[in-house]
Amino acid sequence: MTAVKALVFDTFGTVVDWRSGIARALAPFLVAHGRPDLDPFALADAWRRRYQPAMEECRAGRRPFTRLDVLHRENLETMLADHGVSAAAADLDALNLAWHALDPWPDVILGLHRLRRKFFVAPLSNGNILLLANMAKRAGIPWDAILGAETVQAYKPQPEAYTRTAEILGITPAELCLVAAHNGDLRAARAAGLATAFVFRRAEHGPGQATDMTAEDPWDWVCQDFVDLAKQLDC
Repeated sequence: MTAVKALVFDTFGTVVDWRSGIARALAPFLVAHGRPDLDPFALADAWRRRYQPAMEECRAGRRPFTRLDVLHRENLETMLADHGVSAAAADLDALNLAWHALDPWPDVILGLHRLRRKFFVAPLSNGNILLLANMAKRAGIPWDAILGAETVQAYKPQPEAYTRTAEILGITPAELCLVAAHNGDLRAARAAGLATAFVFRRAEHGPGQATDMTAEDPWDWVCQDFVDLAKQLDC
């Protein structure tokens, strides 16, 4: 770890509990729009399932790079239509901001404060700058800077998302470590030359989660949470 100078973090699922936060926002929205019969957690999952396909349009070059707020808003309208829910544009705009107001997992704030004693810490998220900044301000997430897809104009797992982040920081990829709860994200980061740290988030997808329950590869560090990572790194 002596070579690593900065830690960057996947955000949705690794830093924040997106599923609970989105369901919390959907519940009163569904009541207000006459559909209290719909499960807000199921709709949160349905909204999230559109996340990767929307970004793939940009990654594949079929669409110019488009910030995640725009993709989320488009996905929301389509997802609600699929479930027979209609709403005014202003109501959809307000609901879309739920992604800006997600809660961090309980260990995150303390863990990041400890980690930033020795390392530069920032998100390396597919979220856009304003989304990540608003999230951090609301929750008190102590980032040193806001980095990610909009900054580098590339969505993970494109290699440029990782290598351009290192370039922005003026360091080599080997001096940058991605912290994530997703094996696929870490594989892409490792292929781009980054160090890797896997953190367990076994409740990201709710009680039926079946993915990323184990560290599937020999990552540089495997930790139970951010506080455990800080302990392993002597922070």
